[in-house]
Amino acid sequence: MIAFVHSYFSLRYGTLSVEELAAEAKKQGYLALTLTDINSTSGIFPFVQACLVQGLAPLVGIEFRRGNRWVYTGIAQNQQGLRELNEFLSTYLLQHQQVPELPPAFNHAVIIFPFNRAKELDQKHPLRENEYLGVQPAELNQLLFSDFRKKNLRLLLYPRFTCRNPEGFALHRHLRAIDHNILLSQLQPDHGLAEDACFQPWDQLRRQCDLYPELLKNAQQLAQENAFSFDFKKRRNKLYFTTCAREDIALLKKLALDGVGRRYGRGNKTAHQRVLHELDIIEKLEFGAYFLITEDVISYAKKRNFYHIGRGSGANSVVAYCLGITDVDPIELDLYFERFLNPKRTSPPDFDIDFSWDERDEVLDYIFKRYGKEHTALMGAMVTFQQSSILRELGKVYGLPKTELDALVEQPKAPGNANRLTKEIFRYGQLLQDFPNVRSIHAGGVLISEESIYNYTALDMPPKGLPTAQWDMYVAERIGFEKLDILSQRGIGHIKECVQLVQKNQGIKVDAHEVAKFKTDEKVKEQLRSGDTIGCFYIESPAMRGLLKKLRCDHYLSLVAASSIIRPGVAKSGMMKAYIQRFHDPGKIEHLHPVMAEQLGETYGVMVYQEDVLKVCHHFAGLDLADADVLRRGMSGKYRSKAEFQKLVDKFFDNCRAKGYPEHITKEVWRQVESFAGYSFSKAHSASFAVESYQSLFLKTYYPLEFMVAVINNFGGFYRTWVYVQQTQKAGGNLHLPCVNQSTYYTSITGTDVYLGLVHVQNLEQKLAFRIVAEREENGLYASLQEFIRRTQVSLEQLLILARVQALRFTGQGKKTLLWEAHLQLGHKVAAHGSELLFQAPVKTFTLPTLCHTLVEDAYDEMELLGFPVSCTYFEMLQTQERGDVPAKDLLAFVGQKVRMMGILVATKYVRTVRGEVMQFGTFLDCAGDFFDTVHFPPSLQAWPFKGNGVYLLYGKVVEEFGFPSMEVEKMAKLPFQKDPRY
Repeated sequence: MIAFVHSYFSLRYGTLSVEELAAEAKKQGYLALTLTDINSTSGIFPFVQACLVQGLAPLVGIEFRRGNRWVYTGIAQNQQGLRELNEFLSTYLLQHQQVPELPPAFNHAVIIFPFNRAKELDQKHPLRENEYLGVQPAELNQLLFSDFRKKNLRLLLYPRFTCRNPEGFALHRHLRAIDHNILLSQLQPDHGLAEDACFQPWDQLRRQCDLYPELLKNAQQLAQENAFSFDFKKRRNKLYFTTCAREDIALLKKLALDGVGRRYGRGNKTAHQRVLHELDIIEKLEFGAYFLITEDVISYAKKRNFYHIGRGSGANSVVAYCLGITDVDPIELDLYFERFLNPKRTSPPDFDIDFSWDERDEVLDYIFKRYGKEHTALMGAMVTFQQSSILRELGKVYGLPKTELDALVEQPKAPGNANRLTKEIFRYGQLLQDFPNVRSIHAGGVLISEESIYNYTALDMPPKGLPTAQWDMYVAERIGFEKLDILSQRGIGHIKECVQLVQKNQGIKVDAHEVAKFKTDEKVKEQLRSGDTIGCFYIESPAMRGLLKKLRCDHYLSLVAASSIIRPGVAKSGMMKAYIQRFHDPGKIEHLHPVMAEQLGETYGVMVYQEDVLKVCHHFAGLDLADADVLRRGMSGKYRSKAEFQKLVDKFFDNCRAKGYPEHITKEVWRQVESFAGYSFSKAHSASFAVESYQSLFLKTYYPLEFMVAVINNFGGFYRTWVYVQQTQKAGGNLHLPCVNQSTYYTSITGTDVYLGLVHVQNLEQKLAFRIVAEREENGLYASLQEFIRRTQVSLEQLLILARVQALRFTGQGKKTLLWEAHLQLGHKVAAHGSELLFQAPVKTFTLPTLCHTLVEDAYDEMELLGFPVSCTYFEMLQTQERGDVPAKDLLAFVGQKVRMMGILVATKYVRTVRGEVMQFGTFLDCAGDFFDTVHFPPSLQAWPFKGNGVYLLYGKVVEEFGFPSMEVEKMAKLPFQKDPRY
């Protein structure tokens, strides 16, 4: 009546989901099912739910393995038993060690050993009361004449299944080959292949056990006594920040009302009433602790002077704004709190808190120490098998050469890739689609539990270095966890560093959180309106800069809207174009109903945000805000109850009829709501991004050099480093190549002099770069090449790199002379590490002839070692002196005309037409350092394709859309550089 199974959460081993396992067990006549995934608890809770749906008694456990060898299985007798098993497994996973050969004594878990360990256990480990030997069906015949049966050892039937049928077993074999990175033909039993892996009907197994009734009796007793139950409706997060809910709310109310005074002033009744309204909902839904824990994390960050951005649906909360969790004013933006938290919300809300990439780890460390590792874990994630990874993994299993494998991945449907082997690859690849492949880590989710985290999961230790749950956010949601997202981004990093650089370089203290001042600053408005936003968070891409110009964007609300409509869903639906058209000609807007005009007036009658869906459903159809949010989530595919969703759809139409709306008006409003809600975005989310964009804009406007240096140092922007370097020069920076006497590890600025950091020198060892800077700071500038070699113990290879990039120019010697000197000093020698010499021997000097040298040589060395030229521009490297007929800044004067332009390729974007043809958009910089954009339709692109990075000559027609010019390219060619004279 009971079977023991592996799901596909036994990674690269199992072949069935937990739902498929439960359905198959029901079909085969089993009444109870035990999940025993290999060193994993990922599937336990979905498995319990799947068994309940099928009417099966669920048992949960873990199959413990050392490498490929099964050593024992633990079955939880209850919640405490699951905790014991999870703690035991975690002890070894967290230390990257294998489990021991023998388990400890468990108080609430049953242990089942493989029958093939019977002799060993008889000698070394007499079975405890809660321990058994599991006899698999293939081992039954061994019992006929076995002494172990006569010794009355605790035996039970242990049918262990992994597959549904022979095809499933073949898939299992493919997975084992993938796991071991070997050919399918090389698989051996010791690679962990399952035996008798396919489901057998229960009646068949029962008949096989006619001679062994005690095996069936013990198995039945196990099933009856250890069925696992779990309350899926109970909340699992830490329940109280203080000691009880009442004290939590009292503290939250105190902090929130204090915040009202800071944010709005004491006399603001609207804010005061909104806070009390939110507090009432927070108290009813018992979310006080969640807010206070988040506030606690933010308070810690502020004490450490860490920058943060609070976003996500939590930015809809005035309480969150008053607590300082977010910097978005929900009253100013007319944001609905019910979008974040309401009695009918079907998934837990969350705060997304962004920190600088180099400060996030310290925040996480605080959370783990503040709330304890017994109650804290990072959220896990599952990396699944997808098309390209499937083809690569299966291709290796079948022994495809790399060239064939690359061709198969790039063009899987190409006729040349069709053969017997690829047919098998596609067959099993289809079966593998969306299978879990590797346990990973969520981008930022943190779990803080009331009871021990081990009650729910074993913990992994990924490279991140913090304990991580074995299941993902979807399982967390099922069992009652609300995560707190602690994220990192480079945008905050460059804001923080820019403020530090301004203080150091100019002695000016800037408060980057004075966003209200930034919004009204006229210079900032002009910077935004011009689209000069390179380096600014979220608004620096070519598409976004074009949108800012088309909308003449110069205030906060228009930037919030732009941040939303630029996203793929809105743009693809045509609503972005409609929004721009209505912005330029609002007199032609025709609203379906006065309510639509009233509620969507800010966005010209276009639904731009998720909140717009709520507004229409609430004000037009009369749904309460909680029901409206459920309806929105249903259209986004995030609400599982179709019946409940349909009830709300019916209610929408019934309410409209009761209001006397014409049927055709109701249907059209519903069509717009339905078509948009599936890909709409939160206004609060866009507003949070806009706040950070304003911080970047202010710094770029008033401190452009420090800002660009900070962007260069934080990496991770939309563009490659050379673009930001070029923008630094355009802003007036005197750019210098790396120098061992001036540069630090990262790029630095003094006055208007900008020295590229040693980090940019490719193949320069990091430890040497740090040593160069540390030695200089401790003992002073380097006086000569010989002294530099002695003090840094540099190797010949590394010294040549520094010479080629002119980082040794403090010596006053030319590059080629330095290369000779390097070989003379270190050729055929190994640099010795040790103490200073007591006496320095005089250095022999040699007189070299004058050596030829050109800027082009330097440029080629710089492109190789830095990735871009500094000594001259890309244009100065060209063979031609031509620079095109029209500069980018004058493009609007040539609308409708065909012109020639020259530009360095900055970025491209692929899109597909409605016919499935490929077209591209390009972004270029002209010789004056100004950007221009191009459109490449399929015929032109096919005849004149892009040929990699470089300078292009382009010919085409200048077009304009809402004041933003671009070129429709008819022809283009990549221009040749001067040849390196050394070769």
